[in-house]
Amino acid sequence: MPIYEYECTKCGRVVEVMQKFSDPPLTECEHCHGKLRKLISMSTFHLKGTGWYVTDYAGRKQTEAQYSGKKEGESKKSDKSASSSED
Repeated sequence: MPIYEYECTKCGRVVEVMQKFSDPPLTECEHCHGKLRKLISMSTFHLKGTGWYVTDYAGRKQTEAQYSGKKEGESKKSDKSASSSED
């Protein structure tokens, strides 16, 4: 069940209420009997896990290249230049 926030226009109190989608919105403050208005609050929907497109559907080589910040061909070039400079 979603949690809705209401603010009283008279006393300024903010109330959180668990309601079904089919329940009618609250209209009267229980404290001062003023008019309530429904607030838009931050969603509690979180996307957790390793990711969406990049890690779940993309090719393995493409994903590794994106995380390292290099293109596929660049890693081979940098390895060769590093080995030749060590000699």
